[in-house]
Amino acid sequence: MEIVEIKFKSLRKELFLNTRELYLKVGNYCIVDADRGEDMGIIIDISLGSGEELEDIEKEVLRHATDVDQEKIKEARQREDEALEICQQKVDEHKLPMKLVDVECQFDGNKITFYFTSDKRIDFRELVRDLAAVFKTRIDLRQIGVRDEARRFDGVGMCGRRLCCSTFIKDFKPVTLKMAKEQNLPLTPAKISGVCGRLMCCLAFELEEYKDFMKGIPKSGSNIWHQGRQYRVEKTNIFKRTVIMSDMEGGTVEVPEQVFIDEAAKVVSARGKDKKGFDGTDVKKE
Repeated sequence: MEIVEIKFKSLRKELFLNTRELYLKVGNYCIVDADRGEDMGIIIDISLGSGEELEDIEKEVLRHATDVDQEKIKEARQREDEALEICQQKVDEHKLPMKLVDVECQFDGNKITFYFTSDKRIDFRELVRDLAAVFKTRIDLRQIGVRDEARRFDGVGMCGRRLCCSTFIKDFKPVTLKMAKEQNLPLTPAKISGVCGRLMCCLAFELEEYKDFMKGIPKSGSNIWHQGRQYRVEKTNIFKRTVIMSDMEGGTVEVPEQVFIDEAAKVVSARGKDKKGFDGTDVKKE
């Protein structure tokens, strides 16, 4: 059976089954099952599924979208600006510590979803009651993270391309400061943070390649023997695939990775351990 991936407003995506065996095509709009009604979205992917894949999907594609449906969804989008303004007024009245991010009106009008960010959990039961009294429909408030906020608004990263979270990343994976350290990147927040204020997702993209390069290479600060002389490893250049070292006189030498590995340089001491230094004397712990 076909599994259809549908995209809704602000890159929200869900999976549906084509149980009615409709002729579906990527790029076409269709009407699907929604919470207590129907919703409308655009098809972005169609694949064949079986077994457990199908068991996890409960909703289905109902029909193709018509011209009337297209006009109806446009009207729903036009109502969203007013809904967001009203909700903001209610938030201010209740003095809730939350930032409204976006609003989405369901195609059939049976539900309005407000998205917000907050540093803590919010008791918004009174707010929901007030909004339900105004809009006479079901109200859903969803707290999202700053990464999800960036995804919904989209944008351009410091690389000059569209945000990865708005294009191809489906699920956010943990990104740590250690990833930046292992790639010899500057730890300046402005240089390794995305528009969301968190560490950039792309820090994880090439991490394994950096780890492969560093296999067998002593860490920065280690003392090694090279061509009969003792050096200290200063840093590695992943792009030129070289190791930069300094001697006891202060001079530096840049050695290709392969030469370095073939020579099987011996680690004499590592930073932070009681080993011998450049001159053969004991080096105390830092």
